[in-house]
Amino acid sequence: MTGYTVVIPTVGRESLDVVVNAVRHGDGPPPDEIIVVCDRFGRGPAAARNAGWQRAISEWVVFLDDDVLPPPDWKRRLVQDLVAVDDDVAASQARIEVPLPPDRRPTDWERNTSGLAGAKWITADMAYRRSVLLETGGFDERFPRAYREDADLALRVIDRGYRIVLGDRVTTHPVRRTGFLTSVKQQRGNADDALMRKLHGPQWREKIGGHRGRLREHAVTTGLAVAAVLCGLCGNRRAAAVAALGWAAMTARFAAQRIAPGPRTAPEVVRMIVTSAAIPPAACLHRARGELQVRVAQNDEQAPRDMSGGRTCIESVSLVPGTSA
Repeated sequence: MTGYTVVIPTVGRESLDVVVNAVRHGDGPPPDEIIVVCDRFGRGPAAARNAGWQRAISEWVVFLDDDVLPPPDWKRRLVQDLVAVDDDVAASQARIEVPLPPDRRPTDWERNTSGLAGAKWITADMAYRRSVLLETGGFDERFPRAYREDADLALRVIDRGYRIVLGDRVTTHPVRRTGFLTSVKQQRGNADDALMRKLHGPQWREKIGGHRGRLREHAVTTGLAVAAVLCGLCGNRRAAAVAALGWAAMTARFAAQRIAPGPRTAPEVVRMIVTSAAIPPAACLHRARGELQVRVAQNDEQAPRDMSGGRTCIESVSLVPGTSA
């Protein structure tokens, strides 16, 4: 039988118990061990996963997010996926399902989350050969968020001649509750895009099957806002008015594009209007910050670094063979 260890990074979500219980019970061969990595020091999921797989001894390491819902037959279908792969396969990815409300149009956040269903190489449910993780160094901890760190590892694995395949197992990723400004906070990922460009070249987005983002449009919108303020301070009211009108037009267009496919309720419309004004400058600032970090970094070309410094808390939950229900 193919041995595997389950690694679950967590920030303390209540859903963690649901994931652990789903792995403990259900149909199929039990894992050699479940390793829950509590990221108490905010090192990020890359560091947490590294701390987990480095402790594992199984042939395969299966990474699960702490907010997914593995079905009762998950273990059986996982082992079937792993047994079926060829020797040149480094990883097996689950099929991710994101349930959306059946009685209304999805919100902007729900549509964003639903993109996980078709995303490549995400570690919501991803099994890697431990030997390949050793060979590549695992996740690059310069990616501090749950963003791009999985795609970066996959590209490095593929560059070494391995394949990553889509398995038959299915895992559900529910839509989490979110705050009013979540879409603005997500713009921090633009800094990680700068690192991806540095590590994998200008065509990195095409390599991961992604689409061109809105950064150029956001830059124009932000530039118009800055121009309106500067012209106003300089006393050029006409130029300030023209720039302000341009900013308002682009912001309204952006908001309308986000509102149209949604439920169009009053709270959602208000959120889209406010965040559509805040997203462009946030995206530009984070991208500028990322480009600056890339330029001043001294070790960009080195192997992925372990920045945990021994401060990542690891809780190991051992499974006794035969406890599978």
